[in-house]
Amino acid sequence: MKTILSGAVAALSLTLAATSALAAAPADVKSGTYKVEAGHTQVNFSVLHFGFTYYSGQFSNVSGSLKLDAAHPSASKLSVTIPVSSVATSSTVLTDELKNNEWFDATKYPDATFVSTEVSPAGAEDAVVSGNLTLHGVTKPVVLHVHFVGAGVNPMDKAYTVGFQATGTIHRSDFGVKKYVPYVSDDVNLTIAGAFEKQP
Repeated sequence: MKTILSGAVAALSLTLAATSALAAAPADVKSGTYKVEAGHTQVNFSVLHFGFTYYSGQFSNVSGSLKLDAAHPSASKLSVTIPVSSVATSSTVLTDELKNNEWFDATKYPDATFVSTEVSPAGAEDAVVSGNLTLHGVTKPVVLHVHFVGAGVNPMDKAYTVGFQATGTIHRSDFGVKKYVPYVSDDVNLTIAGAFEKQP
């Protein structure tokens, strides 16, 4: 029993230490150049399928950089690249179909990119990030609503890391991806988990 209690106390101590390490307020986050941490960055999308259900998929293997100015958030810059061939859904048939020329045409347009043009703080932990999204060979302005999640030293790899959650909506027809509209909704809801590691 004593061993079990000791283990529980040790586990609780580690949890509290990790929480404390990641508890930095936005204004206390280290400014500098960050690189996307691809292993924990996900771009999730959701569409309304025939009016019955919201169907989701995901892009991964994101790369890019964040120039973060914690004291002057509006001076921050974000640039990311998303490999279109990384698209994945719960259906292998649909995943393969999304890569073909009737949808994303991953062979002709292998990457999607987002480059910020303006960062507007919206409170202590939130910002509106405007930028240009290039998808399927088309570039359009997009607005993301970004929430600061946390920052600190990652206890696993010891890298100083900052994380955000972003949401937004695009119209896929604006980018020439029109198959099955309106039966599969033109509106695509985005939920993005972004992890960034500080560079030397």
